[in-house]
Amino acid sequence: MRDADFSRRWLGAVTGSVEREAERLTEPDSPIGDADHGTNLLRGFQAVRAELDAQQPRSPGAVLQLAGRTLISTVGGASGPLYGTRLRRTGKELGDAAEVSDEELRKALYAGVGAVAQLGGAAPGDKTTLDALVPGVAALRTSYRAAAVAALNGALATVPLQARKGRASYLGERSIGHQDPGATSAALLLDALADTAGDPDATRDPDATGEADASGSGR
Repeated sequence: MRDADFSRRWLGAVTGSVEREAERLTEPDSPIGDADHGTNLLRGFQAVRAELDAQQPRSPGAVLQLAGRTLISTVGGASGPLYGTRLRRTGKELGDAAEVSDEELRKALYAGVGAVAQLGGAAPGDKTTLDALVPGVAALRTSYRAAAVAALNGALATVPLQARKGRASYLGERSIGHQDPGATSAALLLDALADTAGDPDATRDPDATGEADASGSGR
């Protein structure tokens, strides 16, 4: 069963990943984006850490809802609404239960991804965060690590795509050849979840969490 401490440790692991990878998350956003994806996420998740320390929510759902609200209020661009909506909806689905099962968490994460799709009007193949999130959450039926690997593969697969949503879509074919930063950070989110859940990592490529020559839309 997963409790509030698990959710806090997961978000803490995400914050640590963003702190380590902020520059590399911003580099993919530079060619055709706002060059702020990593810095925005860094500011947002550091604010999440401070709010969780201050308020100490007592259920996994409350932890995620607080994190979502904090991201919406502190992160600019598309990242705040997309990340915030994802976590708020996931937390809402979990409700007030002090502990939740892995299956309940999987279903809640699936609902969170659906909320992101509805908010942005995007679908897999549009070169957005959904290209990592959809296969990643689907693979949760296998394991947390399988989800992380599927999300990473989904992010890497955005490189040859032409963006159809978000800022990058305005550049048409010029968006081809760049890894989507939103999908890249989504893969970090699920990688941190697998680490927190204790799934062994036999596949991580230290050079695959972001590419220097990459960009996209679904931040």
